[in-house]
Amino acid sequence: MEGMFSNLYAFDWSRDNPWLQGARVLLLVVPLLMLVPGLIWWERRLLSWMQDRYGPNRVGPFGLLQTICDGVKLFFKEDITPIAVDKGIYFVAPAIALFPAFALGATMPWGPTDGNLVYRLLTPVADVPIGILYMMAVSSLGVYGIVLGGYASNNKYSLLGGLRSSAQLISYELAMGVSLACIVLATGSLRMSDMVISQQGPLWGISGAPIQNWFFFTPYGFLAGCIFLICMIAETNRAPFDLPEAENELIAGYHTEYSSMKFAVYFMGEYAAMFVFSGIFAAVFLGGWNPLPIRWDAIGMAGIDHIFRLLAPLCFLGKMAGGLSVYIWLRATLPRLRYDQLMNLGWKSLLPLAAMNLIGVASWEYIRAVYGPTSALIPVVAAFVILILVMGIYLALTTRKRTTELTSRTVTMVDPSPKRTVELVEPAEVTS
Repeated sequence: MEGMFSNLYAFDWSRDNPWLQGARVLLLVVPLLMLVPGLIWWERRLLSWMQDRYGPNRVGPFGLLQTICDGVKLFFKEDITPIAVDKGIYFVAPAIALFPAFALGATMPWGPTDGNLVYRLLTPVADVPIGILYMMAVSSLGVYGIVLGGYASNNKYSLLGGLRSSAQLISYELAMGVSLACIVLATGSLRMSDMVISQQGPLWGISGAPIQNWFFFTPYGFLAGCIFLICMIAETNRAPFDLPEAENELIAGYHTEYSSMKFAVYFMGEYAAMFVFSGIFAAVFLGGWNPLPIRWDAIGMAGIDHIFRLLAPLCFLGKMAGGLSVYIWLRATLPRLRYDQLMNLGWKSLLPLAAMNLIGVASWEYIRAVYGPTSALIPVVAAFVILILVMGIYLALTTRKRTTELTSRTVTMVDPSPKRTVELVEPAEVTS
């Protein structure tokens, strides 16, 4: 027995140990795959409550086993592969669409990295120094699975769905990147774990403030968070930005020719990406694993902070579940946008707003570093006033009514059928 414990203590518990790396990967991949059926069940139940109808309620208590039955049905369903598809790309595309969710989940801080041994060893799986850049690069790879699936299907509707997804990605990733650049400027780091730690300070840098400085509570962070929220919904092709799979236009879009487990893999990739993006939003804008924006040490209750640190992964999962509920809420509330509305929102509204916000944050950080925070407050307030005025003028110009009425015109329809002339023939006289 003593020899066993001596070997245990002598084991190399460093994060570079290959056995520990494999354990961290399994602790990420397996729960994420197991959570997908629960996410689908929660969407169906929440949509039914919002729309005043019954959700799944037959199989298992509250329909909990309904999603499992659907998965079993998909597994045993006949796998149909059209003849004219490009089989290599056709089979690989769903796996490419599923890959980014796992690659992004590996960089999320599930708990305090300065906490106990378990958190230091297991979270995050890969605390890369360029966390935000890595997230932007990997999230853009998911569109390859959609585009390649639509292209390889040899179906015009599938191809159009894939092309829509690529155009949508270009439009919204620019605004997403600029909005995240504001947080990078404010924290001075690209790591998501550093962003979580920086949000534990006092609100707006006021010494002794009992509220944590969650970026969503700051003016620039609130604007950047709203832009990022819209962009991450468009990134995952969810309503009201689900144009790549618009059934009234494209049958089912890019996955029209997919069936059985290949279709299920696309489905799993979408829900896993929703869950992971909700975690990224929570880590960057909502304090990460901190459950409440309260500085317990500032109000003399430091013991509660230690309890929350032990429950850090559960608190982080709760915020991710809240983000997923926002996804579902929007699906139940908003209709699908027209494609021109979708592109106009990305290029004409979100990108200019994100760029102006970035200029404001850069000005604030420079003036604060040179002249102090008090001197930096004046130009920042002036910048936000100018921003509001510019947005007001823009909205007034784009929504104003016509000053001149259009003259009414009438259109006379012409019968295209040729006219027939009937000649009356006198009856011949009958002679006896």
